[in-house]
Amino acid sequence: MNGPDVAKMPGSGVSGSEGKDPVANGHAENESNPFAEYMWMENEEEYNRQVEEELLEQEFLERCFQEMLDEEDQDWFIPERDLPSVGQIQQQLNGLSVSDGNAEEILRKSILNPEAKEFVPGVKY
Repeated sequence: MNGPDVAKMPGSGVSGSEGKDPVANGHAENESNPFAEYMWMENEEEYNRQVEEELLEQEFLERCFQEMLDEEDQDWFIPERDLPSVGQIQQQLNGLSVSDGNAEEILRKSILNPEAKEFVPGVKY
């Protein structure tokens, strides 16, 4: 392989396309679009719109996530915040009383059958 065969091989060291020298602007004369390098600018507005939408979506997701965390904090049981103080519990206990004086009256007014079998879950009669 020597002569023209070497020039046609890829990576043979010959500059330009098919051995032709590039034009002064860095593009070959027969290249179809000398501005191909700048074609990304053609859709720059669409690209900017897409990036802006992605940023807005990311901001929205971050806000939603923060709201979710705030709601979760409110729903969690925090003893210092959610439990009554010892003084409040003592007041409630002092207000309670046990009285057996009304037990017979409650039994007399009851409409339950005292002869009924005891209810056992899962057992069919």
